[in-house]
Amino acid sequence: MTTAAGAPIVVGVDGSPSSLDAVAAASRMAADRHRPLRIVHAFVWSLLSVPYGIGGGAPAGPGLRDEADKIIADAIALARSAAPEIEVDGEVREGASAPVLLDEARRAWLLMLGDRGLGGFASMLLGSVTAQVAAHAACPVLMIRPTEHPDGPVLVGVDGSGQSDLAVGFAFEEAAFRGAPLRAVHAWRHPVSVEPGDMLPLVYDVEEVEGEEERVLAEALAGWRDRYSDVPVEQVVVRAGAARTLVDESARARLLAVGARGHGGFVGLLLGSVSRAALLHAACPVAVIRDRAA
Repeated sequence: MTTAAGAPIVVGVDGSPSSLDAVAAASRMAADRHRPLRIVHAFVWSLLSVPYGIGGGAPAGPGLRDEADKIIADAIALARSAAPEIEVDGEVREGASAPVLLDEARRAWLLMLGDRGLGGFASMLLGSVTAQVAAHAACPVLMIRPTEHPDGPVLVGVDGSGQSDLAVGFAFEEAAFRGAPLRAVHAWRHPVSVEPGDMLPLVYDVEEVEGEEERVLAEALAGWRDRYSDVPVEQVVVRAGAARTLVDESARARLLAVGARGHGGFVGLLLGSVSRAALLHAACPVAVIRDRAA
């Protein structure tokens, strides 16, 4: 995650209710973190040689560019209403949404999006832009959902991998800022290979493996617990699938943090099965965390 003092929180908007929810949440986070807020709208019509005025299927009104400017102006007004003390700027950038947001992510502390924008089918719980950005962004991505549980814990999935460690750090920081407890969940179904060439046993002692999994979780939290000693932590080890466990746990959480890819994923996959399941099905906002060098 970018730690430079001036790095902004960036939020993408398209005028949809979901993106405006993201603006309101981003404004409050920018105020809490003492960071500037940058609001971006991707304007693709000029690249398609579509005239800015009425006609050719364009929406009625003063023109497509004027509509894009209004989306930014309305979002800035909402941000200043939600958090008057923050520094906020907005820009209409030419280009398709995903490439524009991925470029913005290179200079952002955090990128925030709604779970579904304009043009998505009502039954689709994850917008295509959000999925692409979460898979490739060079900074943490926080997807806002309309369902939130303000009295719940910050939830983090832990598997002992490097990107899981980044998610643990993000979750501790969020719990500290929000005055919330942290619930750290480690799910396992069978022994896993952690080194190339590991031979997995065909038969194993469940209690022995469970003890080892509890050690993995405790070690993953140890350094962060020392740094954030005021954050209450609950450790949960469960023999079950990680994706289903975290989705179920999200029904009581105010935020879920996951690594972009954990143990067991193919190197070429930039978004693992657990993080994708969380984005698709979690009942709370989801933060996908990855190393900027990934």
